[in-house]
Amino acid sequence: MANGYSVEVCRELQERFRRAGVYRPMRVRRYEPGTELMYQVRGFSHNNTVSVSLAVERFVGGGFAGQVYRVKVVRIDGGRIAGLEEGGAYAMKILIPPSGLSCLFRDALYWVGFQGPFQLQVNPAAARAGALWQKIIRRGAAIKFGDERAVVNIYGTFVDEQLGSCGELSEWVDGRTWRLEVDDRLDLLKLWGKGKAIDESRVGSPEYRAKKVFMREFVELLHEMGAHEFARQYEWSTCKSQPNCLKRQMMNAECGTRNAESDRGVSPQLQAQESSAAGLVAVDFRAGLALLPFLPMSPGDVKLICKGLGRGSLVQFDRGNLDRLECFVAAHSTQFADMEGMLAELKDAECTYRNSIPDITHNHVRLLYSGRLWATMFASAVTGWKVRGLIEEERAETLRRNRLLTFLFFLVGCIPLAGRMFQHMWGRQDWRRHYATIVSSFRYFGQAFRARVAEKLIGWHHSGRVDGERALKLADQPWRFLGHWPLSLLPAVLHRSLTDWRFAREKFVHLFIQPVRLYFNAQLREQWLRDMVAEGQGKHMLSDDDARTIQRQINEPYIQKYLKCLAVHLCTLFVTEATALTLAVIYVTMHSEMP
Repeated sequence: MANGYSVEVCRELQERFRRAGVYRPMRVRRYEPGTELMYQVRGFSHNNTVSVSLAVERFVGGGFAGQVYRVKVVRIDGGRIAGLEEGGAYAMKILIPPSGLSCLFRDALYWVGFQGPFQLQVNPAAARAGALWQKIIRRGAAIKFGDERAVVNIYGTFVDEQLGSCGELSEWVDGRTWRLEVDDRLDLLKLWGKGKAIDESRVGSPEYRAKKVFMREFVELLHEMGAHEFARQYEWSTCKSQPNCLKRQMMNAECGTRNAESDRGVSPQLQAQESSAAGLVAVDFRAGLALLPFLPMSPGDVKLICKGLGRGSLVQFDRGNLDRLECFVAAHSTQFADMEGMLAELKDAECTYRNSIPDITHNHVRLLYSGRLWATMFASAVTGWKVRGLIEEERAETLRRNRLLTFLFFLVGCIPLAGRMFQHMWGRQDWRRHYATIVSSFRYFGQAFRARVAEKLIGWHHSGRVDGERALKLADQPWRFLGHWPLSLLPAVLHRSLTDWRFAREKFVHLFIQPVRLYFNAQLREQWLRDMVAEGQGKHMLSDDDARTIQRQINEPYIQKYLKCLAVHLCTLFVTEATALTLAVIYVTMHSEMP
């Protein structure tokens, strides 16, 4: 979210869209705080569906897998779902990225790997299968770690018709990633990482080590349960899985209530390690990007690709081994006695999910003879279009009865640039009326243009392309929007710099004037250092003793010289980068033989 973002501005722009009086619904990329939502949520214990009213408290963030919100349950009608209570705070994840570019990249990789749309978004069976895996893995965590809370709880799944995606409601975890720690014995930490025999009481970085051990043991559990590709979310070597494991904040207070007698004779290092291991929880089981054999995105992916090939899985995403899961459940039948229904539902959901896309690396020759496979693909395609809001229920029923029409609808969607428009016209009455009136009424054309401008400005304001004041001005004078529209192809910062002189001035001062001020103003340099020290303390990158030492020595000549050199570096940083880039371009231009 950009600095200067205003919820009130977004609401005003939404209201202007509604006042425009267009026949089509507004395109929504994400929800604002305060938005009230109503979903038909399907639970797990009794497989029942209830109506749940939610209020969005805040937007937490989003990635390739989807967007996450903290929500409050306002009302529950039509039954009860275990764990969901009115007034409670929960995490809501909707499986579509808030960024259009991220969505395009994610969907492109998935299409290359599986030859179909991103199933977690458009296929309720896929979203359901992932949620059921998570429920069963949570029970397995109770066996492995002695506490189900080592895996975040999930309460239900739903379909969001505004965003056009499946979603899920889960436990809200008030947690954090590991605290940055000062460690003077990195040599011992390196030996510990290699599994060497060392004195544990002398090794530092307790939170780092506790998290690494937890994630390694959790990956072992996932492989033991047959959730091989879910384990990718927690492989340490990928260098991107660490945020998927949090430490519950409340555990700090719980760990502080231990009996003092139990700590007697225990070293402070071991006490820290024990408390650091408490409250760790796995929170993310939805992969965002397919792992293609020719496109590893981290060092750990190379190892995962090789292991996948050993299992016969050329493209990896979230496939599990149900036979291995059944063996694990049978070996712990007492603990899973109440989950037989979930396991049976998981088998059905997995069958529908895996048969919903061509996936030539797994289905291969079945594509040549299996009528059931093709029937499921056609039915799931229609379901996906319905979830994404491309067709109404009446049109969906027509397509389900006629495979030729279903195939033609798919081909229409493949038309470059205009495919989505033609699908809307075919599949929904409100969109047909919208496009027909645009052509027949100049007045309505103006209304549609103003609505589209307001709709687009919401996304621009989210990304920081325009501030709130300018967004409302552009909405008041839609013709000015046309001057901004070509610039929207540029990065957001460059777009805003070219259209907002105050923003451009601030950036210019930050890049060029502030470094010069630092060079000539000793007090400003000292305050700069104090601010960096305070930030380092807050992030636990500096110990309190080290911070006090730096503060005491701030007036020493060597420190002053260092600060001055740092200011010179900042002054020349832009020139250095521009020179390096220019030389690189010249070199490539003069050596045409380069690939």
